[in-house]
Amino acid sequence: MNEHVTIIILTHKSKKLVLDYIKNLYKKFKIIIVDNSKDIELEKIIKTNFPEVEIYLISNNGYSNQINFGYKFVKTKYFLISNPDVRGIDEKGIQNFINAAIKLDDKFSVLGPRYINANPKSLKQTKNDKEIAELRILSGACMFFNKKNYELVGGFDNNFFLYFEENDYCKRSINFFKNYQINSIEIFHEGGNSVSCESQSEIQDQQELRQWHFVWSKFYYYKKNYGYIYAVIFFLPIIFRTGLKILLYLAIKDKVNYSKYKNRWYGMMSSIKGEKSHKRPKF
Repeated sequence: MNEHVTIIILTHKSKKLVLDYIKNLYKKFKIIIVDNSKDIELEKIIKTNFPEVEIYLISNNGYSNQINFGYKFVKTKYFLISNPDVRGIDEKGIQNFINAAIKLDDKFSVLGPRYINANPKSLKQTKNDKEIAELRILSGACMFFNKKNYELVGGFDNNFFLYFEENDYCKRSINFFKNYQINSIEIFHEGGNSVSCESQSEIQDQQELRQWHFVWSKFYYYKKNYGYIYAVIFFLPIIFRTGLKILLYLAIKDKVNYSKYKNRWYGMMSSIKGEKSHKRPKF
């Protein structure tokens, strides 16, 4: 078993994806699963078939909380956090992360892979002409850390329930070291498909949750890193557009888009008023 890296898989109602993820890495690396849906069936399967894997069932207090919780059990020099819907992380890829860390003399805050299916509008990547390339903001779907440097940055901000937690970490981390994309590691991220919903009501609840938290977290991120006045000015066009869309979709009786922008409005107003990120899944 590799003594240098621990893999932390962060899951919520993703039993099948988790089992597919660990089957080729089991006994090669220390694996920790942090499940915030309290999936007792997953826990039984892991303890029966993968007894060397550590699994923790915790309350759903968000992605940042999951990461910080899992980190407490890391005893290796490095650790990798990953969503279960990431494909392409294997023994060679993790060794490439270690090699890059050694080349950088451990002077990095976070390393990330190259995403072969990334939408360039939502995820910036480096030119694929260098193996190790500086990149200020990395995707939170898969991140590689030196444990001491993670502690130096201060871990993730638990106020983020969903979205922008990686932006915030990366923004703070560049005060210590640079962040890098390792282009020799190419992965596929399904994105938004890791949660297995059992009913239409649950699907709708997940959609409403994502809309609410996207704008709550975005405003909180800008307020925290650039100041309240800057965040409000930045959000003025967003407030105006969101309000207009609510009225439009209400008038034409488009329930789907009306619900989408109504939840965005509520999340935005909650964040502007300084309320904590309080919306949670119903299922």
